[in-house]
Amino acid sequence: MAQYDVVIIGSGPGGEVAALRAVQLGLKVAVVEKEQVGGVCLNIGCIPTKSLLHCADVLEETKEGKKFGVITGEVSFDLKGAMGHKEKVVKTMRTGLEGLFKKKKIDLFRGFGRLAGTNKVAVKGDDGNETVIETKNVILAVGSTPRALPFAPFDEQRIVSSTGALSLPEVPKHLVVIGGGIIGCEFASMYRTFGAQVSIIEMLPRIVATEDEEISAELAKAFTKRGIKLYIGSKTKAVNKRADGASVVFEGPDGKEQTLEADYVLIGTGRAPLTKNIGLEEVGVTTDERGYIPVNATMQTNIANIYAIGDVVPTPWLAHVASAEGVIAVEHIAGHHTNPINYDIIPSCVYCSPEVAHVGLTEAQAKERGYNVKVGKFPFAAVGKATAIGNRDGFVKIVADAEYGEILGFHLIGPRVTELVAEGGLALSHEATVESLLATIHAHPTLYEAMHEAGHALLDGTLHL
Repeated sequence: MAQYDVVIIGSGPGGEVAALRAVQLGLKVAVVEKEQVGGVCLNIGCIPTKSLLHCADVLEETKEGKKFGVITGEVSFDLKGAMGHKEKVVKTMRTGLEGLFKKKKIDLFRGFGRLAGTNKVAVKGDDGNETVIETKNVILAVGSTPRALPFAPFDEQRIVSSTGALSLPEVPKHLVVIGGGIIGCEFASMYRTFGAQVSIIEMLPRIVATEDEEISAELAKAFTKRGIKLYIGSKTKAVNKRADGASVVFEGPDGKEQTLEADYVLIGTGRAPLTKNIGLEEVGVTTDERGYIPVNATMQTNIANIYAIGDVVPTPWLAHVASAEGVIAVEHIAGHHTNPINYDIIPSCVYCSPEVAHVGLTEAQAKERGYNVKVGKFPFAAVGKATAIGNRDGFVKIVADAEYGEILGFHLIGPRVTELVAEGGLALSHEATVESLLATIHAHPTLYEAMHEAGHALLDGTLHL
């Protein structure tokens, strides 16, 4: 008889939620973690990044205080203080999670975990000693790592990943960001507010290319207004490091080479799954050509009692996706009925300034799937609460099926939209129609009135435009 019902390798947002849900279901659980409890998300990802982005928001609001009657005198920024806030937040959350593991009687094994058989996990500690744990089931929640460019390996000094960008010793004079996705745009926004000159080089024809095209265009407009230089449709050719920085050579859409000089270069071109050297080949777990682990709707690999969740499977690289997948995996292990995840209605947020969020299909995706698409939009400039807080830029866009009125997607850019998108997620999970959205009374004055007005735009037209 195996000692554990399930051993989870990795304690990030997928692994820790899986462990907590497994305990709720009466399973005996062990978690293996080679670094800090909480994984990338808590220690060098979501939480520290959002902590620093909040510092940027406070700085921006303080500088604008005069227009609200708040006189502060000359405002300065202390990067060391912001980094201290970030570290305090991370430590608080990590200590809380470690305490929760103890409270729930989740056994924590510290060290590098690998499959030593279909029912065994070997854990190699820092001292080199290896412990073998027996288990009925395994969940692989080992996560991912920043992907370097072949010609620009990370030194985390001048050529940095998202990890290094969280601990820069100074505000850059000029930060060049390679990659205009979520990671690149968040760091670009943050350091621009801190006072850096920032340039983004993006190979695709627009930044945040997974967003609706109108949202991408609005963010590019806002970034340009803030002084962030965008080089779109440009391919990075070389990064030449020097003692005090680096030069970045890239080819623009016209085919001409250009060079940018920077004291720091952030490579934000994606992440790679950590599926090497964890025993997959030895036990016969298959991977695809990119290193991801294919799974079924209950997160099982081709080996029935070995599950995989989060960044190691070919699903969106989002913490909340990993958590949802972890819940499904342990519920299946416990013998519960599970409903497969509808990956079409996963919310996604970009915590830059202005904020960006979406859930559901973009206008282009809906058309590709054959829908007769109708779109409703409403600007925050016409919302009383947005005017009151002095943040009137951006809009809400709703994509719907013209024939039956089913809402297909919500796309937002503007104040606090990373919170507002939750209404869209609830609407899509309940297959809401435009009529049901309009039948929902929205409180006044609130920012989410813009959602209601965008719904009106789909039917008889907006009320306040």
